[in-house]
Amino acid sequence: MIPESNPLQRFFKEVVERNYGEIGVRSAEVHDYVANLLTEFCEAETLYKIKNADGRPLCDVGEMLLESDPVYGPAPSFDRERQVRKHIGDYSLFFTGMFPQGLNKYRLRRTRMESLIDFVKAGKESYYIVSKFEHFEYAKVAPLFRKMSHEFEHLVYGLNQVKNELEEMQHPITRQTNEFLM
Repeated sequence: MIPESNPLQRFFKEVVERNYGEIGVRSAEVHDYVANLLTEFCEAETLYKIKNADGRPLCDVGEMLLESDPVYGPAPSFDRERQVRKHIGDYSLFFTGMFPQGLNKYRLRRTRMESLIDFVKAGKESYYIVSKFEHFEYAKVAPLFRKMSHEFEHLVYGLNQVKNELEEMQHPITRQTNEFLM
């Protein structure tokens, strides 16, 4: 987790709280998690931190799903499954909320397993699986992931509102016009 004193973390927390609050997602724990996710994903290395056995970063959700399988796939343990599934949830939430228009374009340009994957379903399912790790060191965060799985579509919508607000902030003319209208 990035410290709350980090200026980017504080900025994202304010924007997330405002937009999630407007749509009825009032959990401070969810707000903190999503703000931290946005801050962490500003670093490309964090966005692509899941690597296959050869050390190649995975940016395809389909490949990540295969990587997470501890029974028939290469995941050496259930802890690895949890780590990869958590990342799939985060990655899916981030891309469906922040870049929904780019998902289909990206899929059409490349022949990948990802073109067969429903990002929302993969993210929701992955958070649900992470929530089932409810013992030992994972006991405290399991309810958060259960909630995030249950409200995944709302979280995507709220993140899309965050994206819209960030885009508005980049265009001073739009901001000035809105100030005149209000």
